[in-house]
Amino acid sequence: MIRIAMLSYWHVHAWDYTRDVQKNPNTEVVAVWDEIPARGQEAADKLGVPFFADLDELLARGDIDAVVVDTPTNLHRDVMVKAARAGKHIFTEKVIAPTLREVNEIIAAVNEAGVKLTVSLPRLNDRYTLAAQEVLSQGLLGQLTQARVRLSHNGATANWLPEHFFNLEQCGGGALIDLGCHPMYLTRLFLGLPESVSASFGYVTGKEVEDNAVATLRYGNGAIGIVEAGFVNAHSPFSVEIHGTEGTLLYGSPDEAVRVRSNKLESKEWVTIELPEQRISAFDQFAGHVQNGTEATENVGLAVDLTKLMEAATISNAEKRVVTLAELNN
Repeated sequence: MIRIAMLSYWHVHAWDYTRDVQKNPNTEVVAVWDEIPARGQEAADKLGVPFFADLDELLARGDIDAVVVDTPTNLHRDVMVKAARAGKHIFTEKVIAPTLREVNEIIAAVNEAGVKLTVSLPRLNDRYTLAAQEVLSQGLLGQLTQARVRLSHNGATANWLPEHFFNLEQCGGGALIDLGCHPMYLTRLFLGLPESVSASFGYVTGKEVEDNAVATLRYGNGAIGIVEAGFVNAHSPFSVEIHGTEGTLLYGSPDEAVRVRSNKLESKEWVTIELPEQRISAFDQFAGHVQNGTEATENVGLAVDLTKLMEAATISNAEKRVVTLAELNN
């Protein structure tokens, strides 16, 4: 049994990950720490496990094997480096950290300690993503020229996001670094890592973080990636478009079907693609890596690239210019 400590209930998905731990037959929650002691104590009482006000005391325990990190994003680096050095395996909410420098410090600590790291990038495991990857592997779209992925909700205008999700210091940003992570890593998955990024942020509700954002990824072969995210849209569907010289793939609400039209198919009309089975969740993959001694190589690689893209987008918006990935501080 993998004995897991929950590190903070700051993130809106912290209880979702708690349920993931509880549902997996090979993992259990055995302790809680939180940077806000009252919130941590309340969570620990609900779970019937000890609460630790001192993170170092928790990490020093030999009866804890791993941690789930849901702290504010600006604490990720310190918390994960400490956890790795204490020999604890780490499952974390995205992003790993807001900057490449911090991410590299975390990865170095993980590698030195020989612990396992997995990042929650859940849409990598969804059926539409797997279907899109299969279409791309068959070359049905030809040379890829553009990908556009959009994800948006009304968390800022309907006031259901917690207020601390608009705290620039804690979050490192707003709609793009939170919700926009998903379209960003999917665009990276489909098109690869770009040479440069430009971004524009909007502040519809006047908060200190952006609630409306677009990032454009530029590639040496002329391809363009478009990442869209927002907290201010009541009925904006999640949508994926992938375009190429020989065809197009579309996915999105409300019917949630993957459709392809390709010059390489016998039918020249739109074809609905059968969706494969869902891949197991990121947390269940993490538990498997801990048990089997395997590495989440693709997951961590995409997560590192995600931070590169987010950092470049943040700099681009602040300085009103195109930012190359090569200029990021390692």
